[in-house]
Amino acid sequence: MTRPTPHPLGALIGLLEARGRLRSVLSAGAASPADMSVRGVTMDSRSVAPGSLFVAVPGRHVDGHEFAPAAVAAGAVALVGERAVAGVAVPQLLVRGVRPALALAAAWVHDFPSTNLGVVGVTGTDGKTTTSYLVRGMLEACGYPTGMIGTIDVVAGGQSLGNAARTTTPESPELQAHLAAMLAAGDRFVVVESTSHGLAADRVAEIAYDVAVLTNVTSEHLEFHGNLEAYRAAKRRLFEWVGPSAGNPDKSWGKHAVLNLDDPISVDYGRAARDAGATVITYGADPTADVRPSTVREDAAGMRVGITTPRWRADVTLRLAGRFNVHNALAAVAAGEALDLDPEKMRAGLAAVEGVPGRMQRVEAGQPFRVVVDFAHTAESLAKVLDNLAPFAAAGGGGLIVVFGSAGDRDTQKRPDMGRVAAERCRLIVITDEDPRGEDRMAILDEIAAGAESRGRRRGQDLLLIADRREAIARALGAAGPGDVVLLTGKGHEKTMEMPDGAVPWDEAGVAREVLAELGYRHSGA
Repeated sequence: MTRPTPHPLGALIGLLEARGRLRSVLSAGAASPADMSVRGVTMDSRSVAPGSLFVAVPGRHVDGHEFAPAAVAAGAVALVGERAVAGVAVPQLLVRGVRPALALAAAWVHDFPSTNLGVVGVTGTDGKTTTSYLVRGMLEACGYPTGMIGTIDVVAGGQSLGNAARTTTPESPELQAHLAAMLAAGDRFVVVESTSHGLAADRVAEIAYDVAVLTNVTSEHLEFHGNLEAYRAAKRRLFEWVGPSAGNPDKSWGKHAVLNLDDPISVDYGRAARDAGATVITYGADPTADVRPSTVREDAAGMRVGITTPRWRADVTLRLAGRFNVHNALAAVAAGEALDLDPEKMRAGLAAVEGVPGRMQRVEAGQPFRVVVDFAHTAESLAKVLDNLAPFAAAGGGGLIVVFGSAGDRDTQKRPDMGRVAAERCRLIVITDEDPRGEDRMAILDEIAAGAESRGRRRGQDLLLIADRREAIARALGAAGPGDVVLLTGKGHEKTMEMPDGAVPWDEAGVAREVLAELGYRHSGA
């Protein structure tokens, strides 16, 4: 990405004052801080270049203020922080709340790019990525070049930039740089997966959202938020921020909140959105929803869903497996209704989405059983995926086999719940590594297994604990018979495994193909 053009620091000082964020400015010499020029904003001292503004962000493990001298030595011309740093010969802007100040500075140095883009934010525990792909597919089909920032990929100007960091919602300097790149590349819209982390940490605070979409809210990331109410409150922020704001007058579609009426939290979020000045559009199976399904027909190619909206009623073709994707499609359609998109082009765009990497992805090598790779990593999403796969197993005279784990240094409360969900649905459970990080691998597996054992499962028989994920997949596929469905979940699209000593390469579908080849199944497939 190209660096921003020089911006006068005085303009940022004025913005911080107007927002009530600025406490004081500490000068470092005869030159006025207002006359200085800034060519970039960063919170990472390792990425400082000459002309950078370094923002010192306190963290859980390290404090950015400690790295301020290194940032100045690397060329930072000024600092933003919550307290003064001694011994640095550059101006310091002391602020109330450094993270909102970071977001403001990052947007400022890129000339607030989101004000010139149509922005669709998608939040929720499950379904964010699939919904984002569907919304982007609709917008592209309607003639709007659309960027995307999310779990799997960052797309600007139709080009994939990848997401090696595996951060769904990046920190605000990177996020605003992506938005600026999209605008420069000719994108008209952007779809932003807006996670609870990104919302709580103000990473997305300076994005001018036009449509805020909720998939659902269950229990996740409690290790970060502390409790369920804080998690819900973080996601509520998206709907508090989607009200009218100054920006490009060409944004003629207004501000909208798209809410899942089948999730009780929508009442609270709808109230927040209306208070912010947004219009609420609902979707779901609830008969009072604005966008709702009338029929769902599944086949090997996907689904045909009869959808009714305030403007039209028609069948929509989806090339996606799993009935839970009906809700994701309804959410996307409701977003299209908010933007007043052409109905026929919307349906064409939905039908053109072939699938989402690592989401209900079939792996075919000529084997007499199904192998499916998915990303489900909560009890609720695991239950949905297994319940959707159960009819296929029953139709083939087989059963369900699942391979999954739980990430280390993350929410621990969900682990036994996931074990119970699997035990209630599967004939064989193989518990394995997901991303153990710094936790004891076997301790994680034991916590999951406790839930399965509470439902009568027996270790070494229908419950296997195998930390090595490749070996776990091999055991599961080796145990599969005709008609079975084997679900490999938790890693999905991810290309690394986070181990105690760092990340190692990983490709879930690729490993599955390798194991199937070792078992004698070599037919080329999906």
